[in-house]
Amino acid sequence: MHDDERGSGSPVDAGRVLGELAIAAAGIGTFDWDLDTGVLTWDDQLLELFGYDRNTFDSTIEAFDAAVHPGDRARVTHALQTAIATCGDYAAEYRVVLPDGRTRWVAASGRALGDATGRAHRVLGAAWDTTAGKESQARVARVLEAMPTAFYSLDRDWRFTYVNAEAERLLGRHREELLGGEIWQLFPASVASDFERHYRAAMDSGRPVTFEAYYPAPLDGWYELRAWPGADGLSVYFLEVTQQRRAQQDAERATARAALMAQVTTELTQTLQGGEAVARLAQLLVPTLADWCIVTLVDDDEEAGARRGMRDVAWWHADPDARDTLERYATLRLDSLVGRSYLGQALQTSRTVSVESGATAEIGSLLHPGAAQDALHALAPESLHVLPLRGRGGPVGVVTLGRGAARGSLVDDELTTAQEVAGRAGLALDNSRLYRQQRRLAEGLQRSMLTAPPEPDHVQVTVRYEPAAQAAQVGGDWYDAFLQRDGATVLVIGDVVGHDIAAAAAMGQVRSLLRGIGVATGHGPAELLHEVDQALRTLQTDTIATAVVARVEQTAQERERGVTHIRWANAGHPPPMVLNTDGTVAVLAGIRPDPLLGVLPDVRRTESQVSLDRGTTVLLYTDGLIERRDRSLVEGMEALRDALVELGDLELDDLCDAILARMLPDHPEDDVALVAVRLHRQDRLRPPEAGPNVVPPDVPGSPEIVDQPG
Repeated sequence: MHDDERGSGSPVDAGRVLGELAIAAAGIGTFDWDLDTGVLTWDDQLLELFGYDRNTFDSTIEAFDAAVHPGDRARVTHALQTAIATCGDYAAEYRVVLPDGRTRWVAASGRALGDATGRAHRVLGAAWDTTAGKESQARVARVLEAMPTAFYSLDRDWRFTYVNAEAERLLGRHREELLGGEIWQLFPASVASDFERHYRAAMDSGRPVTFEAYYPAPLDGWYELRAWPGADGLSVYFLEVTQQRRAQQDAERATARAALMAQVTTELTQTLQGGEAVARLAQLLVPTLADWCIVTLVDDDEEAGARRGMRDVAWWHADPDARDTLERYATLRLDSLVGRSYLGQALQTSRTVSVESGATAEIGSLLHPGAAQDALHALAPESLHVLPLRGRGGPVGVVTLGRGAARGSLVDDELTTAQEVAGRAGLALDNSRLYRQQRRLAEGLQRSMLTAPPEPDHVQVTVRYEPAAQAAQVGGDWYDAFLQRDGATVLVIGDVVGHDIAAAAAMGQVRSLLRGIGVATGHGPAELLHEVDQALRTLQTDTIATAVVARVEQTAQERERGVTHIRWANAGHPPPMVLNTDGTVAVLAGIRPDPLLGVLPDVRRTESQVSLDRGTTVLLYTDGLIERRDRSLVEGMEALRDALVELGDLELDDLCDAILARMLPDHPEDDVALVAVRLHRQDRLRPPEAGPNVVPPDVPGSPEIVDQPG
């Protein structure tokens, strides 16, 4: 080739130059080791990579070995010797110790070239810096080792390539045993299992999977796994969830027991008749806990004395064909008992009596020969459990659970459930027996404290009280209306928190305090509520109540104009409503809501007022009128507003009755109190429906009225 041709930029020369530039840009150094002369030639890039220069590198393999980290030297030498011996490829990744003591990771690859005889005479190759990648891998490894989640990776041949410490612990093997091993061989129980199915699906689809699976002994555990496929294989994170699974199963059993107990309680409290209630109990327990069940009650006639009798009141069998036999046995067995019985033992000790096996023969020996014994043999119980139904004063009955040979005796969890159900049923039955007495006492107490309203000047006051339909729901609702010495009429509606006799008693206390303080001081609504709050604190009661106090007032000028004004304060109670003379309804929402009585005794309460035309009706009520399960409070208020608009033309007593009939369900869940006030015109005689005008002797009487026509 001529010199001018070499300078012309031939394609061959350009390709070589571009290749060299690319290698240099990539930071790749090259080497050439002549095995015949022993000369090792490095380019500038490789010299820089190893920390040498032309003066310090003597072009020998010994200089290379000296730079390789002692921990990697033998491995690298072996790789080179293998390539030379086979005239094959060489690849290694190793650490280089630089002259300043720093360590650098280097990856190298090359090939041994042979002569005509097949003997290697030259090794060519390249090397590059992999320190950054190694440091990144080290950081990842540190994270994987430190995290509490187990992790391992599999290559595409299903061999372990990495296992962290937590995975070693959960799998019960050291990583030396796992790395390089195939998962299906190391864990044969995973073959054809959920593990293999999900792993292969992830690899085939390229999409991650999440699943739970059980691995048998020796692991004997449940695991939650997340597997991500990648180019190199599968990455698997997993947690042992055996305890969680067991806890979940325990929770499910506990939920089932709780549901059964809740159903028992619901069924037993839906009726006021104890016999009717326990008839449902037998059906609830069969077949969940037994093949058949008999419920027995003790007589609750107090005059019967200590020797109270027993009555079988309900029974049920899981097999419809055996129910007649069970009924025959239940109607005959008590009269057929010989001396002692397991029923009597359970009643006397208040403890469960169990016959774990052979119950037919054991129970049959306690019966006179005859129809009852024959029926027992037909029922053929293998196990029998007699559980007391405990009330507050002792057992109110027993429940007998019979199971055939196929089911065996109750296990611990089942027996615990049966005892809990029996305990709940006993209390429910006891409650049903106490219902009438408790209701009469509570309602009588409450009604005794709700006195008749006053009959001031041209003000008609009508009150209503409706108790709840259910036992123990009579409680804290109250109304009141009284006169202060200046002739103003005070209206009160309130509700003590709670629904029981204690709430009714607390209501009486709050009502008496409010009434007494109101009469003695003549305070307006806000100050009156404040004084009651202070008194509750002084008396150290824990009573909390809502209330509205309103004061009907009138100046001489207002009387001449035919209007009246009302001042009121609201302590967390539903707002009163006003039926105006034009038929519209307004809600007395007030300036702002104030806290309930008994919560913040030092709070300064706000007071609102409004002027009303004579002929206006004001309604105060408790939340039982507007709130119930099938509608919200807002919906209830809208319904009340509509009822007032529609029924507003009725006389006041008729209006109150119609409102209650319209608003309340057939079986109200809460008691309800009402105070309705109609401000009759004062330029006429008091209307007959308002009743006589009667006021205390120390309260100003009504001025004389000359009835006006029209």
